Amino acid sequence: MKLSPRDAEGFFRNPDPKVPGVLIYGEDTMRVAMKRAQVVAALIGPEGEAEMRFTRLNGAELRKDKAALLDAVKAQGFFPGARAVLVEEAADGTTEAIKTALGDWREGDATIIATAVALATKSSLRKLFETHRSALCAALYSNAMTRSEIEDELKRAGIAEVGRDAMGALEVLGRELTPGDFRQTLEKVALYKLNDTAPLSVEEVELNAPASVEAAMDDVFNVVAEGRTAEIAPLMQRLTGQGVAPVTLMIMGARHFRTLYALSSAQGGPAAAIGRMRPPIFGPRRDRVLRQAQSWSTARLEDAMTLLMDTDLTLRSAGQKAPAMALVERAFVRLAYMAGRR
Repeated sequence: MKLSPRDAEGFFRNPDPKVPGVLIYGEDTMRVAMKRAQVVAALIGPEGEAEMRFTRLNGAELRKDKAALLDAVKAQGFFPGARAVLVEEAADGTTEAIKTALGDWREGDATIIATAVALATKSSLRKLFETHRSALCAALYSNAMTRSEIEDELKRAGIAEVGRDAMGALEVLGRELTPGDFRQTLEKVALYKLNDTAPLSVEEVELNAPASVEAAMDDVFNVVAEGRTAEIAPLMQRLTGQGVAPVTLMIMGARHFRTLYALSSAQGGPAAAIGRMRPPIFGPRRDRVLRQAQSWSTARLEDAMTLLMDTDLTLRSAGQKAPAMALVERAFVRLAYMAGRR
């Protein structure tokens, strides 16, 4: 039976031991591994593997020894409790062995957990689980992490108290990072918060978040919008070293100044409008963007966007001969001087 994403999340948290097996597949191998680990932990508990109630098989091994899965499913251990058999790297070559084990499965046997990479619609393994009357099939997609997934990871990391703005910052991180990188970031946060009972703050999230090219771009746009001309050249050298394309800087710069323009021109002023921004702006960045919007007039922001658009068109023109990054830096310097005018 095919599970919807919502039903799959419910099963991962609280798997039914009466379900004979579940197939978890998707392109993101880290996400598949995380969900598989969640199901195994929920089924057999923290001592399940130590008590030999967990068996691990590889798809390649199963293709050579088709009876290995049925033997593992039926085997009785020395310790009471639910049992599970994991088939890693399952593929169509394991379909017959898994079909036999599902067909002979009885209540009290070990639950079969099969994991695989992305499977085509015609895959025999996928069809087996999707059409089975009681086995389940869960497809995982490379979407941004959901709030429930973030909450599960917070619980796993032992982070209980999270401020509202900090949760917003984590949701932004969940959209930017892979599940594996997000988990590593939370592990850093948990270590940082060791023996600290205060709620997690935005500053603590940002302090432990991985450095990125986008963060460096944010730095240069803040420097430009705040008129700090002397700091532009070092930041541009850093971005050049990271391989950022000049046109990308123009696109991201235009987005930053459009945000300032939307705040400056909004009814009630920037302070009243910033809470309505979508996507939302959180924490220190919120305060910084607000100060920038308040320091620029709407007319000067219109001039700034015109300058960015003209520079972008120059970069894209066929007859452009000047070094592209030099044109971008010159535009940023001109914007910084504009920020200093009152």
